[in-house]
Amino acid sequence: MSGSPDITFDISRVPFSRFGSYFAVSYLDRPELPLGAAVYLRSVHGHGAIRPELFRLDWADGQPIEFDEVEATPASLTFHHSNGGKVVLCIPEPGTVRIYGERAGLRLEMPPGPGVVVHPGDGGRWIINAFPALRRYAVERIHGVLEVDAPTFVDARHTLHHKRVVLTLKPDGSGSFDAAIDEFGSTWAPKRRQPFAMSVAIVKDAFDAWLAGMPDVPETWEETLGLAAYVDWSCVVDPADRLIRPTMFMSKNHMCQVWSWDNCFNAMALSYGHPELAWDQLMVLVDHQDPFGAFPDAVNDLTRHYNFSKPPVHGWALSFMREQKPEFFAPARLREIYGSFSRWATWWLSHRVGRGESLPHYLHGNDSGWDNSTMFDAGVPLIAPDLAALLALHCFELSDVATLLGENNDAIKWHEAAIRLIADLIHTLWREDHFVALRENDHEVVESDSLIPCIPIVLGKWLPPEFQTALVERIRGFLTDYGLATEDPQSPHYTSDGYWRGPIWAPSTLLIVSGLEAIGEDALAREISERFCAMCAQSGFAENFDALTGEGLRDPAYSWTASVFIILAHKLAEA
Repeated sequence: MSGSPDITFDISRVPFSRFGSYFAVSYLDRPELPLGAAVYLRSVHGHGAIRPELFRLDWADGQPIEFDEVEATPASLTFHHSNGGKVVLCIPEPGTVRIYGERAGLRLEMPPGPGVVVHPGDGGRWIINAFPALRRYAVERIHGVLEVDAPTFVDARHTLHHKRVVLTLKPDGSGSFDAAIDEFGSTWAPKRRQPFAMSVAIVKDAFDAWLAGMPDVPETWEETLGLAAYVDWSCVVDPADRLIRPTMFMSKNHMCQVWSWDNCFNAMALSYGHPELAWDQLMVLVDHQDPFGAFPDAVNDLTRHYNFSKPPVHGWALSFMREQKPEFFAPARLREIYGSFSRWATWWLSHRVGRGESLPHYLHGNDSGWDNSTMFDAGVPLIAPDLAALLALHCFELSDVATLLGENNDAIKWHEAAIRLIADLIHTLWREDHFVALRENDHEVVESDSLIPCIPIVLGKWLPPEFQTALVERIRGFLTDYGLATEDPQSPHYTSDGYWRGPIWAPSTLLIVSGLEAIGEDALAREISERFCAMCAQSGFAENFDALTGEGLRDPAYSWTASVFIILAHKLAEA
């Protein structure tokens, strides 16, 4: 996509940030916060392991900034004062926020507490050691007035604290001010400050270049594509601590990290016009693969954990990416990932297959990515149909890559593994006209009204024709005016905001559409895609959606939703 449409957004739903930055600005409607509901400058380090609210932002006289005073675009965030003045924020580089004001000032208040220490630095600069955020911040007056109100006291344990921490930026005699907030670790380094207008222009150019890499979509959804592109662009953070490459978080609202299947959907969307970054997203979990071959459930810049897993969609994703950019995925690049993806498959086949069993199992709903799906109500370990199908596709991709690498014995091994998984899936989990799950310890058949048993449609023509027909009819039962519910709307367990017990989700939508396309069910695939994209145009890129109203639910600016919109809308443009 070329050009730069006028993109604006609501910072109570979509944070103001930029590619690479751990800063974000949001309106938080949370009265329980120490400083109450307000506009906040936030940190997205550590996925909640640290205090994310850095500064409450108000007008210089302490009056709150109201909704109708805020204008957000990818390059700048403007607060319009009732007197005709304004304050503008920009993030010209990932670790710096620039603030410019005309005929208006800005009050920044940091919640005080243990570990917050404020002191003057050189050149009129003020330094805040914000231990609750695990970072330091320098507030520098470029021109204008900077007032600091941070009185101290010593508590009963003889520890120094601040009663409050308030910094106020005001215009000087010129009628304006210009300031910067820098994030740093141990030592502040001098910055080369561009004129403020140039800073905004630099960010705009960066976003326009990103937008130019987006694929074509139907004209109806070009404006929606602009917002989707912004959500994905702004969710990227720079390498830091545990992250050794640029990483697209799932959100800079609440879900400030990456999970080990979410990354695949983002990588797929990036493969059209930003293949290097797409590769980074595929590799970000590879960087943390454990000695057994498992990927972590999730990782951010400060933490990672292996308590859960996620389904092996990785081979399916890589196959899609190679199809978009075959020249990028040359053998040398594929060799870099082949060993890791092989160990991932081996982990599932070795450590998640019970004694005497032929199919792998999940140990929690979180392992499937469908955290609280009704399919898991019967308990675990659970032999699930989606897992076998996705692992089979992963093995097929390993076979194809091994062939390209000249590893012919491996190619045969992985192809045979995929065929066995499909045969065992059909033999073990097919009942008349649908797939079921099995509770491993007693082989009790687990019936559910979840969409999960339809996911094996991704196998396409590897399924017998009668299986394809039966699954297509079953899928139609989940289709609402907005897309595919994750629980049959007629189910007694259907819940409108039930997470995976009803709402529409992006990944399940794309998996089903992929399978339908593979068996030539193009009309149904197109219908599902159109309804999903229209819902995004109406409700934005929420984590999930009410299946009966299309209302966005949970985190309202989620990158994999934006990415799946990009993929499906582009498919529609090509149809």
